[in-house]
Amino acid sequence: MDHFDELISDRVLTREAAERALAATRAEPRPLPGGYLCMATGGSSGRRGIFAYDPAGVAELVSLFLRARLAALGAATPATGPVQVPEVTFALVAASSAVHGTVLATSVLAGSPIRLASIPVTLPVTEMADRLNQLQAQGLFGYPSILARLAAEQQAGHLNIAPRQVNCISETLQPKFRAAISKAFGAPIFNTFVSTEGLFGSSGPDDPAITLATDSCIVELVDAAYQPVPPGTASAKVLVTNLYNHLQPLIRYELNDSFTQQPDAPSHGLLRVTVEGRAEEILHYVHAEVHPLSLRSILVAKPDVLDYQIRQTARGVAVHVLLERETSLAPLREQLCTALAQAGLADPEVTVDAVAELPRHPETGKLRRVIPA
Repeated sequence: MDHFDELISDRVLTREAAERALAATRAEPRPLPGGYLCMATGGSSGRRGIFAYDPAGVAELVSLFLRARLAALGAATPATGPVQVPEVTFALVAASSAVHGTVLATSVLAGSPIRLASIPVTLPVTEMADRLNQLQAQGLFGYPSILARLAAEQQAGHLNIAPRQVNCISETLQPKFRAAISKAFGAPIFNTFVSTEGLFGSSGPDDPAITLATDSCIVELVDAAYQPVPPGTASAKVLVTNLYNHLQPLIRYELNDSFTQQPDAPSHGLLRVTVEGRAEEILHYVHAEVHPLSLRSILVAKPDVLDYQIRQTARGVAVHVLLERETSLAPLREQLCTALAQAGLADPEVTVDAVAELPRHPETGKLRRVIPA
């Protein structure tokens, strides 16, 4: 991020311009000159990151997100000519801000046969259920922890939907979540890996292994010393080389995810892995449950916030932020209060303090950004 301007292939795009666009982003992305789009991520490396794509890169990004799901719903791939895409609606229970790639996709697809309807995970679960009842989408995307809560709503009769497929994103699909989702919806479950850096992957129906789109990114599974790990051994990190982002080239970019290579499928040569360490932890209060993304979306959109840690308290959260420059924290506190209230927490108490350093694990160097009570 210190050298953002030097690492962009078109000098018209600067970090200052990208920060302005992200700060102004709500439910719709803010395009920059050249049709460029930027997304922010909290990341696992300890620094807020901005990732920029040109229009062709955005098209590839969205197609990678959807291609396996469309194939499962009957999209035809003729020998010549364009892919025949059916009219289909996907419900996306995820982020509320287009600083995240999943929400950006809803805007990119507007007017196409594919409708991606965004339902913010920041809403109370009852309101999410109401919106899903109205939508009656053929496909359902969401975080496994949230989909498990919606499964309980389905079992209780408050939710009545019949998706043809359920797609889990952004978190580890724990066995208890998979069982609850399968029982409630009776649809095949696909596990999906999505990264803002451009790496995508998807499992087959009810398959624990994810097939990575290694036609779009080179993926290296390495140990802590950056040496390749053999199949069946969990990696300490993953190195990604994006082959289609020509605006912001990422070469051997480090992700702190742990992948374990699985046996190859006989029908193709793409890398198959199981993914560990993607779970988010929900904050449970007496009368509300808050997904951390409702707070993260606010924090990662702030250009002055380099990093953060959220600690649950009895009636709200205590947030420590690492700032790039001195700034007033009052507006940030108000936004976090509003997000908690919208999630159903009455009279939330929020403190936001600037710190010189955030505590990290003494062995791994990793930062635990969300600490539930």
